[in-house]
Amino acid sequence: MTQRDAVAGEDDGAPAAVRAAGIVKSFAGVQALRAVDFDLLPMEVHALVGENGAGKSTLAKIISGAYSADDGTLWVNGAQLGKGNPRGHAAAGIAMVYQEPKLVPELTAAANVLLGKSVRRGRPFVARRSGAARLRRLAETVGIDIDPNARAGDLTLAKQRMLDVIRALDSDARVLIMDEPSAALGPVERDSLYRTMERLRERSVTILYISHDLDEVFRLADRITVMRDGAIVATRATSEWTKTAVVEAMLGRDFVVPKRHKVERREVEEVLRVEGLTVPGALAGIDLTLRRGEVLGIAGLVGSGRSTLLRALAGAERRAYGRLAVEGRAVPWPRTVRRAVRYGLGFSPEDRRRYGLVLGMTGSLNVSLTNMNAVSAGGFILPRKLARHARRAVTPFAFRPERLRALAGTLSGGNQQKLVVAKTLARGPRILLLDEPTAGIDVGAKAEMFGIIDTLAAEGLSVLFASSELEEVVEISDRILVIGRGRSLGVLEGPACSVREILGLAFGVDQEGEAA
Repeated sequence: MTQRDAVAGEDDGAPAAVRAAGIVKSFAGVQALRAVDFDLLPMEVHALVGENGAGKSTLAKIISGAYSADDGTLWVNGAQLGKGNPRGHAAAGIAMVYQEPKLVPELTAAANVLLGKSVRRGRPFVARRSGAARLRRLAETVGIDIDPNARAGDLTLAKQRMLDVIRALDSDARVLIMDEPSAALGPVERDSLYRTMERLRERSVTILYISHDLDEVFRLADRITVMRDGAIVATRATSEWTKTAVVEAMLGRDFVVPKRHKVERREVEEVLRVEGLTVPGALAGIDLTLRRGEVLGIAGLVGSGRSTLLRALAGAERRAYGRLAVEGRAVPWPRTVRRAVRYGLGFSPEDRRRYGLVLGMTGSLNVSLTNMNAVSAGGFILPRKLARHARRAVTPFAFRPERLRALAGTLSGGNQQKLVVAKTLARGPRILLLDEPTAGIDVGAKAEMFGIIDTLAAEGLSVLFASSELEEVVEISDRILVIGRGRSLGVLEGPACSVREILGLAFGVDQEGEAA
């Protein structure tokens, strides 16, 4: 019998690693969890899936101790946990890797991993060499190179995510909760993460895994639990599910994946021309063109410079320079976001919490930030105009209007992403820059996002679309610019737009499969 068969079978009498009974939680009048009963069996990888706002992250945070349930009880290995005591959850051996990195940006990578448990030579001094060596050893276990002395805020989002994984590994957790840990990771980093999870299983660690990527769910999980509207729909062994059944359980309806209708646009007007885009130390001499109504994908491995390219075009990289023409007119390179907006460029950033939202504001205010004239008069915000504008802005995203009243920081990652893109579109840009717009978004919302992009492109909006999900780039793009180590590696068109061709360029492999 395999380990997957064993953990998916009948209870052998041993207490559950984690048992939740009758868990209830509400935020700002919105009920996030409705009397949830849930078990984690010892040594299993248990996937928790559902639409954005289904309650997955809320349940995970209650198990980890980050949130306190309004009602209900938790047990760990048969022992009941007290309420309102986050340290009790950690002492019971529970650690969590959050959907958004939980780092102190000003501290070094090593200091972040060792927060609260630093290796000391003698108070109050930290043994920095020992701490750095400790981080390097941990980094080797996940197959990633992180400079222990690098400022955490300067790391790429992918490395920040892996740093969070490393910090959890350093806690010797017996139950590890991972909330979208692979979002924004490239193929190499994902494989390293998967190998790390296999090693953790061998060390008898129980893993609760939250993901919208059903391929990795079916690859990794022993059991799958589907949530919808704050409740458990079903829990079954992975072998008893199909992807279609999972999606339909998540959505509560039949699901058909929409296909984008790509159009040949060779003769269409050029709306953006970039020549020699350079950001010292990050990008070198990037050229690209974008036509009206075209979706140009930006593909590359982690560290290739995808996000830097979009940030430079959005005016968020002050060191960037190059030649820029918008709708045939040469313009100075945008040194500020305000100037880029005047050129008609709208930017949805990769790190939505740091750069896309004001977490202490409501959803309505966030989605209206780029167009305050539409919701105010005489310097005062008018509540009715604000509510109407916000509802219109989020309508294409199937965003529940009642959630607009909640603070952005309390929303699920997927709903936060919808707010960011809706806010960007509210100003009516002519060129849309999308950096990881589907990170942390469920399959239904992802299909909606692609449908919106398709509709906007058909109406003449031009889109630059960057994603670590190469299949997404291929699916949505008319052409694909592949970059690596900050340089252009080629542009793919037509039948050449494939994951295989992207990886071939990214790894420097020729058509015969040999290194170029």
